Amino acid sequence: MSKSGNRAQDRPPVRETRGVKLLLGEPKKAVIRLALPMVLAMFLASVYNVVDRVWVSGLGENSLSATGYYFPFMILAIAFSIGAGVGGGAAVSQFIGARRRDKASSAAMHTILIGAVFAVLFSVPLVILARPIFTLMGARAALEDTVAYGTIMFAGTVFFMFSQIANALLRSEGSALKAMIAIGAGAVLNAGLDPLFIYVFRLGVAGAAWASILSMALSSLPLVYWLFIERQSYVRFTFRGFRIEGGILGHIANIGVPASLMQGAMAVQMFLITMILSAIGQDRAVAVFTSGWTLVSMAILPLIGIGTAVTSVSAASFGAKAFEKLKVVHAYSVKLGLLVECIIALITGLGAPVIALFFTWAPETRDLAHDITVFLWVIWIFYPATAAGLVSSALFQGVRRGFYSLVITVLRTIVFAVPFAYVMGIGFGWGAIGVYIGIIAASWLSSILAFFWAWWYVRKLNRRPASPDAEIAEGAVPPGKAIPAPEAVEE
Repeated sequence: MSKSGNRAQDRPPVRETRGVKLLLGEPKKAVIRLALPMVLAMFLASVYNVVDRVWVSGLGENSLSATGYYFPFMILAIAFSIGAGVGGGAAVSQFIGARRRDKASSAAMHTILIGAVFAVLFSVPLVILARPIFTLMGARAALEDTVAYGTIMFAGTVFFMFSQIANALLRSEGSALKAMIAIGAGAVLNAGLDPLFIYVFRLGVAGAAWASILSMALSSLPLVYWLFIERQSYVRFTFRGFRIEGGILGHIANIGVPASLMQGAMAVQMFLITMILSAIGQDRAVAVFTSGWTLVSMAILPLIGIGTAVTSVSAASFGAKAFEKLKVVHAYSVKLGLLVECIIALITGLGAPVIALFFTWAPETRDLAHDITVFLWVIWIFYPATAAGLVSSALFQGVRRGFYSLVITVLRTIVFAVPFAYVMGIGFGWGAIGVYIGIIAASWLSSILAFFWAWWYVRKLNRRPASPDAEIAEGAVPPGKAIPAPEAVEE
């Protein structure tokens, strides 16, 4: 027997947390149990943007537009953090499924290092180039407010990225509740600090940015404690004995780079859609769209929570070579997502006039109420269209096929959505409504393609005979004799 085989045989049993047991258990239960706290956590996280917009709307249309022009860069920041978080989290989950605690811990530390590098590369150039970038995007009367808001948000990106990556790592081992607590604390802080900084300290739209950054920084403190001080998680977060490993970097990049590019494609889409709307209706059209899109982002949060759970569960199943679970995860999650989004779409369509009032409560923005209501009456068809596409992309990320997810996203955002929006909005002369319809059509088309692609892939995977050599090559199981079953403990 090889030395590596002896090491695997002699390795003592690894204790399993409750979260790890959940990941490796019944897939439907795992999806629900992981998705519910994440939906709540992401709902609370989205409150950052919603609360900013609600309070900033009291300053007038220019200030509201400022948060809208920053919106594509928020998506870009999410792109970097999701790339590291999804790539690292999926790697951690796969190593957990393969009973490789040492590799899971190493993958987690690699992920944190990658996030730190991303934060610097993102924030420094954008702080320096904020004014010319926002000018290029078409900011006119809102330029000064946009630069003031955007520069502060760019500078505080490090707190946002750390929070996102740390939460992704907690989710990767099934500790979704801790992630929810951290995100919720930040949202509550932001809701209280916004009116204080904007109106009491008289900082205007810049105050909204300062409130967001401060709340993100403070809510990162419990994450630092859980990861580096408490050390009760399955994964060990420590730099003691840590060294950079090309194999683990490649494992993370295999999923993380496509995931970053996916979010980057969404940022490019929003950048180009903002330019199209600016050409149609200048700052007003941008304010209406980005205010309405904030609600869209909240409406699809259940899907994002389900998708996050799908990635973790499918990664663990893939690492354990339990391919039969993937079919259950995919079909069940798509049905669940469709049901939830149809309910939300109905609520949005019926309640559009009331919902619009949250962004037009001040006299300075009251004339935007009708346009935001029209946006909501059109965009509700978009919600169920996202279910199959998002779940299928999440499954591909879990089974180390991040490039497939990237293809799906590029088709939806750049290949379909931007040309459709331009043709229908400007070419057909339908204005802003044409832009909305173009986005909806692109989403339906890409989701149908994604669903059948994922269905075909899972079916093919289940028909493929298992290859022990291939499993060892992929790092899913160590060579030699199987590791003894882990000892179960409470979390």
